[in-house]
Amino acid sequence: MSLSSFTVDTIQGKPQDLRLFEGKVLLVVNVASKCGFTGQYTGLQSLHQEYASRGLVVMGFPCDQFGHQEPGNEAAILTFCETQYKVTFPLFAKIEVNGTNAAPFYQWLKSSKPGLLGTEAIKWNFTKFLVGRKGQVLKRYAPTETPDSLREDIEQALAL
Repeated sequence: MSLSSFTVDTIQGKPQDLRLFEGKVLLVVNVASKCGFTGQYTGLQSLHQEYASRGLVVMGFPCDQFGHQEPGNEAAILTFCETQYKVTFPLFAKIEVNGTNAAPFYQWLKSSKPGLLGTEAIKWNFTKFLVGRKGQVLKRYAPTETPDSLREDIEQALAL
């Protein structure tokens, strides 16, 4: 499996072949609009604005598996992100990241870069994965790691 093996649905419900992002650096994040980390949308948007011209794509995947913190439908999520945080990076349909219904793309991310002590499960909203230009998962970050703290790793990935 590789990045180009997957198709996901955009937040508008259209299938998106991830081959479109080959050669880009991706920052993949499971997001939620009613979470203590929701303010990270500001930092994610800043990264997107600063690095998009160099090949970074921030990808937001809404998920409601943690404390029912993403209860809205896709239209409500999109409106929230655009009005409250002026998000312009790609958002995708609400997914599950853990369990038997976990999205195949997230199953691949988790198995490629397990978390602490080898556990694959996503622990909370705003867990982040950095994917390199060749489609390899480079790093996994805890929700507490702010988007700004990832700049050095993003710079390194963009330089490859």
